[in-house]
Amino acid sequence: MTGRPTPDTISTKQERIAELARQMPDVALRSLSRHIDLDWMREAHRRTRKGGATGVDGQSGRDFEEALEENLQRLLDEAKSGRYRAPPVRRVEIPKGRGETRPIGVPTFADKVLQRSVYMALEPVYEQDFYDFSYGFRPGRSAHDALEFLQKGLFRMGGGWVLDADVSSFFDTLDHRVLRDLLRQRVVDGVVVRLVGKWLRAGVLDGGVVHRSATGTPQGGVISPLLANIYLHSVLDRWWVEEVLPRLAGQAFAVRYADDFLLVFSNREDALRVQGVLPQRFERFGLTLHPEKTRLVRFERPRGDDDPDQGPGTFEFLGFTHFWERSRKGRWIPKRKTATTRLSRALRVMNSWCKRARHWPVPDQARLLRAKLRGHYNYYGITGNWRSITIFYRETRRLWRRWLSRRSQRAYLTWKAFEGLLARHPLPPPRVVHDPWRPANP
Repeated sequence: MTGRPTPDTISTKQERIAELARQMPDVALRSLSRHIDLDWMREAHRRTRKGGATGVDGQSGRDFEEALEENLQRLLDEAKSGRYRAPPVRRVEIPKGRGETRPIGVPTFADKVLQRSVYMALEPVYEQDFYDFSYGFRPGRSAHDALEFLQKGLFRMGGGWVLDADVSSFFDTLDHRVLRDLLRQRVVDGVVVRLVGKWLRAGVLDGGVVHRSATGTPQGGVISPLLANIYLHSVLDRWWVEEVLPRLAGQAFAVRYADDFLLVFSNREDALRVQGVLPQRFERFGLTLHPEKTRLVRFERPRGDDDPDQGPGTFEFLGFTHFWERSRKGRWIPKRKTATTRLSRALRVMNSWCKRARHWPVPDQARLLRAKLRGHYNYYGITGNWRSITIFYRETRRLWRRWLSRRSQRAYLTWKAFEGLLARHPLPPPRVVHDPWRPANP
């Protein structure tokens, strides 16, 4: 069909929203929903992943597309008229490690599309407000960008005192009333605010029973990451910039990825003062900092007179342990390696997979193992982490041989035979993917 707006046209409309938000930084916007029309819904559908798990209605993306135009028009009409009823999300438990699981919520496909349409209207507004040190779930930003920001800040300051904070069950305790109040500070469009409220109240279907609460937003919802950023932007980011930084005696910087954040100080007294008031700040918004996992770490550049047992500590952020080590030229520099817990978890998952897949055809196993190794390198393959990704590669080969040897009682695979198998079905060797000093591709 000709004449339909292209994705570029929708992006142009989003730029208009962004420009309006930039021009009126202290004004609550009233007319966002007028941009959400049928063409906008078509683009929201295009941006929605089609192959995910189904929600409580069992409708897949393919089922929805059988009457695509009718379904999109119905969603649009119900949303604009206020008749839309947000269905509960289906709870799914995913492995977290050490036998633990993490619950996520799976919305219906139609709800994903509608959430995406509202997300597309809200994102341009809040991208004008969010600070540069916030990286989680934002366009053009990644965990590796946050890690590089942290690395360069530590190097520039020569380290310092790191306040490593942990928000207890953030996505389960986010206060709905507080979130709605924060949302209305920037957006008072009736359609948008009403829909967000319905999603917050929709509840979770678990064991055939719908559970509703005045707190929490299910991880897995399309709009949940943006709502989380809106919440923490007010709780932490704006408070840090407007109230904390002007009162500090020394240098400091923050870095946040969703609910995972660090505050870094050059001055110990500054760090202690903020550590003292931070729990109170979070309690005002219904959040709690984990008392055992929130700690102040001395992370200053090592000195010659350091006691070996009292030298700089280490901390974890986004799956990496951060520590000091001498460079090849003998200078102390902050480095990163895969956190021990993450490496152990990844190897446990690999062991379980090799055991489960041991009777599959070897070419199929090799193809999937290659994808798993490349996925590991894509995240953990950073400068300075060569040893950890090499351990993962070698252990993966060992686990594969171990379970191939158990295909039957007579199938024991010697290392020589296994090397021959690897020659026919090679696995990708360790590879550094993220190197800040490597020139970008032209």
